[in-house]
Amino acid sequence: MNILKNIIGEKFEGKRIFPVSTKIIIVFALFTLVSNLSSNYINLFFNRSILLKKERKFMIKELKEIYNFCNDQYQIYEYKKDIEEVKKNIEEKSKKEFRYNNSIAFGVNKDASFFFLASNNYRENVFSDKKSLKIMLDGLSKNITEGFINISFAGREYLTIYKYNPKWDIFIVKGEEAAEFYKETEDIFKTISMIIFIITIITAIVGIMILRKILRYLGIITKEIIEMNKTQELKIIDLKKAPLDDISFLGISFNSLASTINNLINIFKKFTNRDIVIKAYKEKRVRLEGSQKELTCLFSDIKGFTYMTETLGSDIINLLNIHYDRAIKEIIKRDGVIGSIIGDALLAVFGVLESSGNKSYLAIESGYKIQEVARLLRVKMSEKRDSILKERGYITEEEEKIFKAVAIEVGVGIDGGIVFYGNIGSTERMTNTVIGDNVNSASRLEGLTRIYKIPIICSEYIKSDVENNVENHGYKFVEIDTVQVKGKTIGKKIYWPLKSEEAFKFSDDISNLYNGLNYYYNGEFDKALKYFKNMSLDIKDVFIERIEFLKQNVPSDWNGIWKMETK
Repeated sequence: MNILKNIIGEKFEGKRIFPVSTKIIIVFALFTLVSNLSSNYINLFFNRSILLKKERKFMIKELKEIYNFCNDQYQIYEYKKDIEEVKKNIEEKSKKEFRYNNSIAFGVNKDASFFFLASNNYRENVFSDKKSLKIMLDGLSKNITEGFINISFAGREYLTIYKYNPKWDIFIVKGEEAAEFYKETEDIFKTISMIIFIITIITAIVGIMILRKILRYLGIITKEIIEMNKTQELKIIDLKKAPLDDISFLGISFNSLASTINNLINIFKKFTNRDIVIKAYKEKRVRLEGSQKELTCLFSDIKGFTYMTETLGSDIINLLNIHYDRAIKEIIKRDGVIGSIIGDALLAVFGVLESSGNKSYLAIESGYKIQEVARLLRVKMSEKRDSILKERGYITEEEEKIFKAVAIEVGVGIDGGIVFYGNIGSTERMTNTVIGDNVNSASRLEGLTRIYKIPIICSEYIKSDVENNVENHGYKFVEIDTVQVKGKTIGKKIYWPLKSEEAFKFSDDISNLYNGLNYYYNGEFDKALKYFKNMSLDIKDVFIERIEFLKQNVPSDWNGIWKMETK
């Protein structure tokens, strides 16, 4: 199979890529074949000419003997007057001189009737080749009594010699069938041609293998480029053992170009999302376009960013880079793409790339990883603080501010639904973005994490998507509240996606929360307050404070939905 691939090449996108070595050998073989067959045919032509000359000498001799025998038989005829015996004798004599199976000899009268006819296989009642007879008669009228002529006899072509016999007043003709006469030379031509063809095929195959060996790195380069087209990824071709020739130089030039393009692509990847890079690589351009898609949006924001900026100054960039480097890697690892990074806020989108995971589940997992990244940074900074304190026994006020500033805490809001995703801007400058109500909603949900003092808040869309489409997801979606965020006209339930093991640990708090919410929604604030106060989670504070307010200012149309006045 590999030998066949070496000869005819491989298919790519439905088209066969023929190796250059095969093309060279095919062209060379065709020229060689045509040249050899032409030489063989020319050789046949000249050999036939020589054979024909020799044959004519034989026919002259044979015709002369028949001619003289006819004269002798004329004398016998004059003596016996038995014409049939004369004809029989002439025919028998003629047949004795035959050298081929289909040889003929005959005497034809001027009226086309046969005087005698000697033939082993074919016969005619009268001489049917009127044209040849006319040529002989016309020649006789010009005193031309003999010559070579091609005639048709019994439907076959014959090479013949004739001579006029005045005693019998007939033309004596001796001939050999052309096909029979040329058969040996034709058989030799066919045999030699077949040998030439076989030798050409064998040498072509051997030539292909030799050329493939010589041009093996051209094949390696082609194979690698085909593979790159399939995977849509540029690679460096291994040319360490390649000989110093123009093909190797071609490969080295390709590697240099590939390296440059890979560097540009790597730079491009750092400034845009993977799906845009893949599409640009396939389509060879980036267009201003977009479409509506059902996606999940994750919004992450750093808490206390103003204090951090005032404390750290320009060093805030280094801190952000440390946090984002780790957080973004976790997002990308879970097939998320970065929608935007604006200072302390990060927007990630899930569902754009082909993935085996559920987009909402991957967003929740990424949210917890972002929290883990922030926690590990806080732990590291705390260890650094403790180390300084242990070493010198105190922390300066300025250092305390810095350690407080670098203790990053983040909130994460997650929502999903139909949004616009694509490229906007101009042909001179464009950006990849996601636009939609659910993007704003994710931002509002992140803001609520500060109020309810929990790390991640998601919408009912996320809860339904995970519960309906992910088996053994390992999360319990704890209902927190029903709120109407600023800018919205309707209230929506919000949830805390709590890991199952954590939910089990806080089972009593969750039970108190559900009971408290039930009474809270119905306006039975005293009963609700009792359950909220029994909770250990900080989420209770917002409801205790809210209920104290509601007791004095209960809306007449209370429906359990709390309207948020701030973002």
